[in-house]
Amino acid sequence: MNYKEITAKDNPVIKLITGLQTSAKTRRESGLFVLEGLRLLSDAAENGVRFEKLIVSASAAEKYAKDVEIFAQNAAELIRIPDHLFEKISDTKSPQGVCAVCRTVTRAAGEIDRNGKYVLLDGVADPANVGAIARTGEALGISGIILTGNACDPYAPKTLRASMGTLLRLPLFFWENIGENPGLTLYACVVEKTAKDIGTLSFGPGSAIVIGNEANGISEAVKEAADHCVTVPMRGKAESLNAAAAAAIAIWEMMK
Repeated sequence: MNYKEITAKDNPVIKLITGLQTSAKTRRESGLFVLEGLRLLSDAAENGVRFEKLIVSASAAEKYAKDVEIFAQNAAELIRIPDHLFEKISDTKSPQGVCAVCRTVTRAAGEIDRNGKYVLLDGVADPANVGAIARTGEALGISGIILTGNACDPYAPKTLRASMGTLLRLPLFFWENIGENPGLTLYACVVEKTAKDIGTLSFGPGSAIVIGNEANGISEAVKEAADHCVTVPMRGKAESLNAAAAAAIAIWEMMK
């Protein structure tokens, strides 16, 4: 294969990848993100994600030659770097030596299917929670995930790994404020005795379950804009559920 060889740590490509791995601002401003590892790259290739740059370590070029050959068919540029340099740009402790720079997909509120069913993440900050919620949502058949401006970056390395590729398949929508709602009925999941028991409701087309921040819950602006406040009844001494657990129950109720 026709590799471009890079060996210098101060090369612009190396600096770009380092920035994309560590900075949400860099990802947002450039419209790019990094996928790392054979599994994520395979998921991406199968779902039509184009690789702007495919970066392979010297040892991975030999060890995973067949995989790299497949990935290269979907890449605009193929780059090989020394193993020690790949270790510096990797976000994992034991890198496989394969990563790709990809372009983010931005969907406007107007692209939302008003007959669909969605999960709105309002300030959910933990990558593991975002990944777990995405996996549950895909398994139960949601139409997409909506993220408010203060939510965890779905293109962060840890979030992508936690989702196990789900965030490459589910449509993602980004709202800077709740005013972008195109007409979905919002069900805010809260821990309040006055909220409706989520198990007693019927969710029609154009519904969205709202999951709030792990520590602070749903923001006041989103809560005020919600059509219904709902809760998961709890027994015992538990005061609240983990965001991912609450989302799983709420999504099940919405989709059943």
